[in-house]
Amino acid sequence: MGLGLGLVAGAGASAQTTTPTQPPAGALQAAAPSGSWTLQSAVDYALQNNLAVRQSVLTSDLNSAVLRQSKAALLPTANLSGTQAWNYGTNINPLTNIFQDQTTRTNNFSGSTQLTLFAGFQLRNTVKRNVLEYEAGLNDVEKARNDLGLNVASAFLQTVLAAELVRTNQIRVSSTQQQVERTRVLLKAGSVAESNLLDLQAQLATDQYNVVTAQNQLDIARLQLAQLMNLDAAGTRALTITTPSLPDPDEQSLADVQPDETFQVAQAALPEIKAADLRVRSALRNVEVARGAYYPRLTFGANVFTGYSSLYTRPIVTGDSIQIPLPVFQYDAATGQPVPTSFVALSPKQPVRSSASSDFPNQLKNNLGRSLQFALQIPILNGLQARTAVQRSQIAVKQAELRLEQARLTLRQNIQQAYADALAAQRQYIASRQQVEALTLSYRNSEIRFNNGLLNGTEFNIAKNNLTAAESSMIQAKYSFIFRRKVLDFYQGKPLAL
Repeated sequence: MGLGLGLVAGAGASAQTTTPTQPPAGALQAAAPSGSWTLQSAVDYALQNNLAVRQSVLTSDLNSAVLRQSKAALLPTANLSGTQAWNYGTNINPLTNIFQDQTTRTNNFSGSTQLTLFAGFQLRNTVKRNVLEYEAGLNDVEKARNDLGLNVASAFLQTVLAAELVRTNQIRVSSTQQQVERTRVLLKAGSVAESNLLDLQAQLATDQYNVVTAQNQLDIARLQLAQLMNLDAAGTRALTITTPSLPDPDEQSLADVQPDETFQVAQAALPEIKAADLRVRSALRNVEVARGAYYPRLTFGANVFTGYSSLYTRPIVTGDSIQIPLPVFQYDAATGQPVPTSFVALSPKQPVRSSASSDFPNQLKNNLGRSLQFALQIPILNGLQARTAVQRSQIAVKQAELRLEQARLTLRQNIQQAYADALAAQRQYIASRQQVEALTLSYRNSEIRFNNGLLNGTEFNIAKNNLTAAESSMIQAKYSFIFRRKVLDFYQGKPLAL
């Protein structure tokens, strides 16, 4: 007999609770503590080891890395490069720009830096958007923890319910066994008919079958709880829980709950509402990022360059030239011809130039070059890419707003459904308790009449089965109410505890 808590777990999985600090998602699985598990210890262990929660933590870590990268984009870039090459045959010497047919070794070294001075505030708006996305991711992690906490609570209460049904069915088997023994004695004494004994033996077999069914439900509930906690095989086999003392619901159990007030509290505290609101703000910021493509882009860059070539030579002066005597002529006015004289003139000395190879350090120093530049890019027409990006980002804002409204609507509906389910379970429990009280009196009367031979076995078994069904309904209604009440407590910001 299932409680059906799994359906409500989906509806209430968005409630908020205080959870322990989450370890790194890649950490090894913690060792399971020995002994019996309480609800709090089960939730704490599941939060540390559940793979879905750890996956959400990794997603949040990715958002953090994206945020750090967008902040780093505000800094200038700086790069160094270097090459070494050997050229064979005819090639142009990059340092002398001359064709040469020799084997040449060349080295080129450069460093560059660039800083974006203005880009339509895209870089800063990207950082602000990624901050919002990171915060939304943190709320996603909190939501995953809340979902897991409620699912563990559901499985825990399912296990408690199944154990309670096993216990009550075992009590019925013991009671029926005693009645079989008593009837066997009365049959030997001739006080009752043999059909009474046969009816009781059939009822005993039915009760034993109910025990097996309840035990199977208990094993399945324990397995589901162990899977949520991510226990290993040994931990699953050793799993036992501490059954808490849970009060029975009465007419005043929901007196402090009002769905509208609960919704106001929940929407201000639940992480999925916060995440949806942050993503609306992120979408609005993304519109500003897209609009930044309309503005000019101004960048500043600086470069430094040097190199080495094995064929590069530097000019040198090796000395002065020799002075050569030159004859001196005088102009003859009569003949109009130059006439030699006894004088001579010495030619001036000229420096004798040569070349020498340049070593590696000197070449790096002598070939050093620098440059500074400002680059301005003004968008004119780029296939309407900027306009399309703005329109898409504006549509994304509307989608995010709809998701926020949907999250609020789902929350309101879940609270209303949880309250209606809790109220129905409360009424069912009260009615079942009254039914059990009435059927208990009827059963006792039937038992007295049966023991005195005034009632046949079939009628007695009917009375007993009616009582059994009413007790099972009462137990299930009790635990159904308890879980749904805990869901409402979650929505009210109360911690998950039994």
